[in-house]
Amino acid sequence: MRYVFAVVAAVAGIWIMVGCRSSSSKAATFCDTACLTDTLKFEGEHVLNPSVYITAANCGPESIIRSHDAMGASLKTAFGFEGIKINKDFIRCIFNDTSSVCLLFNDCVTGRGFQIKLPFSKTGNISKRSSGINSFDPKFAVAEDMIAYTDRGNIYVEQVRSGKKAMMTFGKALDIDYDAIHEFIDSVNVTSQRIWVKVKVDNEWKELEKKIALE
Repeated sequence: MRYVFAVVAAVAGIWIMVGCRSSSSKAATFCDTACLTDTLKFEGEHVLNPSVYITAANCGPESIIRSHDAMGASLKTAFGFEGIKINKDFIRCIFNDTSSVCLLFNDCVTGRGFQIKLPFSKTGNISKRSSGINSFDPKFAVAEDMIAYTDRGNIYVEQVRSGKKAMMTFGKALDIDYDAIHEFIDSVNVTSQRIWVKVKVDNEWKELEKKIALE
């Protein structure tokens, strides 16, 4: 009988160790990757009630629909970034009245920042970036009315409603993997007067700062 109990205890111990290893080895995600099934809606504060809808399909975002009361019909655009997972708590819109809207979000798997700028007209340009520096990341602080992004050699900032911009260089091009951005850009702080970045250049962490005048 003692032998049977010993075998049972040994087997239980093995299962506990396997379970612990399995739990600890599971990669952490940036945000909850639960299946997206509901349409997400965002509304601006303009009197013409601009709005943006993100529709879902196959557990992810499918299309972006935008409109306002003075438009004859809504405009629909394919979401365009395949294979990413979004979460309603890690996505927001900055409306520029009824002119355009900037959609900011992070991939819940990698934490990578994305930005999509969409006009409320058929003739305006659509711009999409996969190198966004968004404030959903707790180490990135960007003023509420601004966006920031990088091209691996510089950081660019823009005040959405005015369209005014500024930039700061890192001094050289960096081989940044945007899916693991913190390996090169540790933290960022952006206001309308200042850009501050802690960035790894030549394998050394440096703090760069620049006072800016948006133009």
